[in-house]
Amino acid sequence: MTSPWLAQPQAAPAAPRPLVRASWNRALERHLDPELLLAALEVAEDELVDYRLAHPLASVLPVIRRLLVRDADDDSGMLVAVGDAMGRLLWVDGDRALRRRAEGMLFVEGAGWAESRVGTSAPGTALELDHAVQISGGEHFNRLAHEWSCTAVPVHDPETRRILGVIDITGGRQAVDPHTLPLMEATAAAVESELMVQRLRAQHDRIGVRRRPPRPVAPPARPLLRVLGRDTGELTSPAGRVELSARHTELLALLAWHRQGLSAEQLASLLYNEGESPVTLRAEMVRLRKALERAHVDLGLESRPYRLTNPLELDAQHVLALLDRGAHRVALATATGAVLPGSSAPGIEHIRAEVRARLREAVLTDASVDVLLEYAQTADAVDDGEVWSALLRLLPPRSPRRAGIVAHLESLEA
Repeated sequence: MTSPWLAQPQAAPAAPRPLVRASWNRALERHLDPELLLAALEVAEDELVDYRLAHPLASVLPVIRRLLVRDADDDSGMLVAVGDAMGRLLWVDGDRALRRRAEGMLFVEGAGWAESRVGTSAPGTALELDHAVQISGGEHFNRLAHEWSCTAVPVHDPETRRILGVIDITGGRQAVDPHTLPLMEATAAAVESELMVQRLRAQHDRIGVRRRPPRPVAPPARPLLRVLGRDTGELTSPAGRVELSARHTELLALLAWHRQGLSAEQLASLLYNEGESPVTLRAEMVRLRKALERAHVDLGLESRPYRLTNPLELDAQHVLALLDRGAHRVALATATGAVLPGSSAPGIEHIRAEVRARLREAVLTDASVDVLLEYAQTADAVDDGEVWSALLRLLPPRSPRRAGIVAHLESLEA
């Protein structure tokens, strides 16, 4: 492969700076092609909203906007971007015409701009080196970015100093003016200070809350049955929360899953390992109705067939809905355990297996490498050689995580 600096635009320096040359060398070692590079959309659109809300930098966006975005209006020729620690852009603000132009190189929200993916760029290289970086025009490894210049600075947790993300200014030559770098460093310092202030304020508020009676939490609009990672279900409704017995949880979970209804024989076969008669089932249903009445929950439980005429949300079904939307990270966070892991009811075992299989397939097929890495740490995947082999294929050659993954695969094969 030809080195990218051999055919630079005339505006590029004749000899690259040591910082730039080292970054290009890393890109070449990763077998990146400067002619073919294009950032990938690593955070799905539906997932992006939830991920941004949960990100530590979400609470300090007003500081960034006050110091940087306010001046990056529609005539500024400047973009301000905020990314996470993996180099994925979470917010892009500024000149609207410039934003449309930047879409051509996928400098957009949700796209991955880590150095391991797109080569030399200010946000990616700043994260790689853990210090502020300015990249001008042809210093970019990716030829699509040669008309752009940028300055970026990492943001750290004020206590642990762990990298939380990156702030970037992108545009023309003015994006790397001499005054830009100290402005960006001052912005990062202000952000870290604000994070510390928010943390101290939250600690103070928690102390105050402990001294006051708790405020009531608004109940959900419709009943919800939680069965993930639980041996007994928690039914939450406008009337409050109630813990169900294991058998009543199984019955409601089966009826919520089979919304079309089940005959007595069908429900009995899904509920019992042994061939219990429908008479036993009818007695269970009578007890379930009484338990729901005591909890003041009306699910419209009917017979012939057995079904719920009023909606009951099941947290396991919510996980599948998130997977269908491509929100893999949120689905993984929601799947806090297996469906009723202590149950041996055939119908529950089927639901448990389906949720597990759908989650595994979605993460293996479509999820980003960091989501796959999170999944690999779960109880379902820790001994799954296919999952760990997929991780090894997806991680860049120089990733420090590869050694641990190779060692884990060797232990699985031993």
